[in-house]
Amino acid sequence: MTRFLDTLRIQRWDDHRYYHHSLVNQSLHLLSAVTFLCAYVLMFKDPALAALIGWLIAMTSRQTGHFFFEPRDYDVVNQATDAYKEAVKVGYNIRRKIVLMAIWVISPLFLLLDPTMLGLVAAPRNWLQFARHLGYLWLVVGISGLLFRTVQLFFIRDAITGLAWMTKILTDPFNDAKLYCRAPLLLLRGGLIARTLTADHGDETAEFHQ
Repeated sequence: MTRFLDTLRIQRWDDHRYYHHSLVNQSLHLLSAVTFLCAYVLMFKDPALAALIGWLIAMTSRQTGHFFFEPRDYDVVNQATDAYKEAVKVGYNIRRKIVLMAIWVISPLFLLLDPTMLGLVAAPRNWLQFARHLGYLWLVVGISGLLFRTVQLFFIRDAITGLAWMTKILTDPFNDAKLYCRAPLLLLRGGLIARTLTADHGDETAEFHQ
């Protein structure tokens, strides 16, 4: 258990210090976190709607921050190149995220080609039913993406790394809401970049630059 908790803490810290320098990205992660938390609650009542909200709002805002606002140049704070950070990324780096998002984007075509989803559901009679079926399909895409990388980590790393990463992903909304709750205010004050000054995951100090 101690090793699991240490691995989880290090994964969270590395994700924060390597991939969340931009205050715009942090603010979008806050929006994503709040939306995901709402989707978590809704999951118990309406999984299809929860999946639609999760992908259309939470996931798109989260990845928009990474793709368009997070700096990709040399990380002088952590003394690391973007290539190095992408290579050591435990979960979904940019290349793997592109693959996952591409699957998400093209997945509605499967529903258009086979409205019954291989006979699992009745063909939708209107666009509202189609949207609900799409929500269930996107729920499968999300769960599959989580389980695929987790099991993959079992083989290329070890079980502790995979389980810690899965736990990190599932609890990211709670952690991100806590970490980035001040990001929108700092952004409004004129900051653009929040640079972590230390690579020690036991200490977290930041300064903000325009």
